[in-house]
Amino acid sequence: MARHVVVGKGPVGSATAQLLAEQGHEVLVLSRSGGVSTDRVEHRAVDASDAEALTSAVGRADAIYNAVNPADYTTWTRDWPPMAAALLAAAERSGAGLVIMGNLYGYGRPSGPLTPQSPLAATDVKGRLRAQMWTDALAAQQAGRVRVTEARASDFVGPGIPAAQSHLVRQLDTLRRGRRAWVIGDPDVPHSWTNVPDAAATLVALGTDDRSWGRAWHVPSPAPRSQRQALSDLARAMGAPPARVSGTPWPVLRAAGLAVPLMREIVAIRHQWDQEFILDAAETTAVFGLAATPWDDVVRATVAAAQPGASAGSASSAGAGNGRLGQ
Repeated sequence: MARHVVVGKGPVGSATAQLLAEQGHEVLVLSRSGGVSTDRVEHRAVDASDAEALTSAVGRADAIYNAVNPADYTTWTRDWPPMAAALLAAAERSGAGLVIMGNLYGYGRPSGPLTPQSPLAATDVKGRLRAQMWTDALAAQQAGRVRVTEARASDFVGPGIPAAQSHLVRQLDTLRRGRRAWVIGDPDVPHSWTNVPDAAATLVALGTDDRSWGRAWHVPSPAPRSQRQALSDLARAMGAPPARVSGTPWPVLRAAGLAVPLMREIVAIRHQWDQEFILDAAETTAVFGLAATPWDDVVRATVAAAQPGASAGSASSAGAGNGRLGQ
């Protein structure tokens, strides 16, 4: 039985730990607040930016999963480097492979569908940071110090995601009330959305298959849907009035950014929302046999988990994952 350590207990981390346990692995989840251990998953509290504490908590492991994320979207440059370095150090010292939950920021403005071979050409601060994190990890593998791989996902949808961490989930209450949904960018351009259980399944596949090491892989995701299409699908599944969707003008967002740091961060990644932003995961499917959850099933699960009175347990069993606003 292999020993797997999941660092982070947000939606993706929780779903990954659950899936590993279901496969019969020994699973340890490390997070700042800890948690209640069960006979299938052990929880411990640790600071993921403290390399010594993290290494000690990991002990011996076959794989470490980086499913953490800075709590504040505006503090990536402060919070990410020490966590990334600590996770890399813990993997090296424990002999474990490091499986990173990544995103598409590092690619920058796309010129077509994004593949794992697309250049990491980001010019914004967050994109350059994510690209550098991967470059550092890959350099450590090339130096023979550690094995690394990365799963890259687009914007998350699915059960268990806090509204603040999903561009679609945050609109569910607005749709339920029949109000207009104001979105970022062009509401009619195709956009890839990643289901959190599919992200967890990809992480587990990468952490248990030696073919994964030394490169990045994309998480299989449903066919692209524009924000208008996706929100219309969610409204229909909730039995809500037809979705009314409009794009927030960029000048409005720029003006808001003068007072609200988060808005400045959003404007810096406008390229993800003002043109087609499509993830191609054909290689992941070909090599590991993984396929995206059908979109209609994703919509139903998202709505069911967000219904008033839905239990946290039901969301977890559906595959709660780690939010992506910054993931």
